[in-house]
Formats: sequence, C-alpha cells, structure tokens
Amino acid sequence: MIEKYKHIIWDWNGTILNDVALCVELINQLLEPRGLQSLTIETYRKAFTIPVKNYYANIGFDFEKESFEVVGKHWMDEYERRKFESGLYEGILNTLDSIHANGIGQSILSAYSQHTLDELVEHYNLKKYFTHVIGLDNIYAAGKLHLGKKLMQLLGNGKGETLIIGDTVHDFEVASEIGADCVLICDGHQDKQVLQQCRVPVLNNISEL
Repeated sequence: MIEKYKHIIWDWNGTILNDVALCVELINQLLEPRGLQSLTIETYRKAFTIPVKNYYANIGFDFEKESFEVVGKHWMDEYERRKFESGLYEGILNTLDSIHANGIGQSILSAYSQHTLDELVEHYNLKKYFTHVIGLDNIYAAGKLHLGKKLMQLLGNGKGETLIIGDTVHDFEVASEIGADCVLICDGHQDKQVLQQCRVPVLNNISEL
C-alpha cells in the first residue's frame, strides 16, 4: 500500500515519539493539587483531543477560574525540562528506512512547537529522513490544519499521492481537508474506538504498517 504514494506525512508526538506515559505523568501533577481525578493511560486516551484546551476542559479544568495559557505553559515548561526522557516507538527506524529506500518522500507535520520539534528530530538523528519538519510557532497545540495546507502547497502532490500517518482524529481531519489519505495508529494519544469512528485503517502499532 505504501509504495503507491509519493510522500508520507508523519505526525510526531504519539506516532514517532512515544511520549504518552510522560504526558500522563505531567498532567496528573496538575490534576492532583486541584482535587481532580488522576488519569491512567487508558482514561487519558479517551479524554485527549485537539485543540488541547478542549482536552483540559474534558478532564475538569475550569478556565473561568484560571487561564488555560498559564496552565498550558506550566505543563509545557515541565515537558520541556524532561522531553529527552521519551524514546521512539519500536520499529519506527526500520519503517522510516524502508520508506526512504523505496524513494518515497517523508515529512513531519506536528502541533508541537517548531523549536522543540527541531531539537528532538536532531537529538534522535532523524533529520536525514525528512524533506520538511513543520511545527507550530507557539506551545498551545490548537491545531495544524493551516500548516498542512502550507505543506501540501510545497509538495505539489495530487489527490491520492500523499498519506498522513498519525494517532489522533485531528490527523484524520487534516488529511481530509488537504486531500491526503490517512492511516491512524492506536498506541499513541487517542483510544482505538475513537479513531475507528474516522473510518480509515487503524493499526495497533507501527510494525503493522
């Protein structure tokens, strides 16, 4: 299936970088002092969504009492401090190598901040695989549709020539808007049952790709 595409667009967090456990640990550090219910990885995956502000509201934060910008920055500051603790998903390097060997282009499209995205791609020695590495100019993960449109203009691909691989409904939404096909992987940030509602292939892990 992969071989028919000219270009693969990868999500980063939860697709290439396995940062789910760290994200759950850090959100629980914000929930507990507020008397809110802590999350497990399973309950986190059911609650998580993009825009991230909606996810915070889903798990009990009251933004009439405190600012999302302040809470979100607190979380991101701690994530920044510990960002190198997360590793890559098992099998991702073999997959990137195989796609590269088939002469198919690859890029990253992320709702993560550009600066930190660049840092991590460099840290894991992945830059050689990607034509474009595109993230947001802020830390608040409101969405990446506008970036997806920009990337498709850069690629100049027609319908059916580009595949997005991600782990959230937002990846599917971006794919639908920019005319790309989509495959979702359910060991990232969203629950399998949620992803299956998108009616695209949903894989258990990267090795199934």
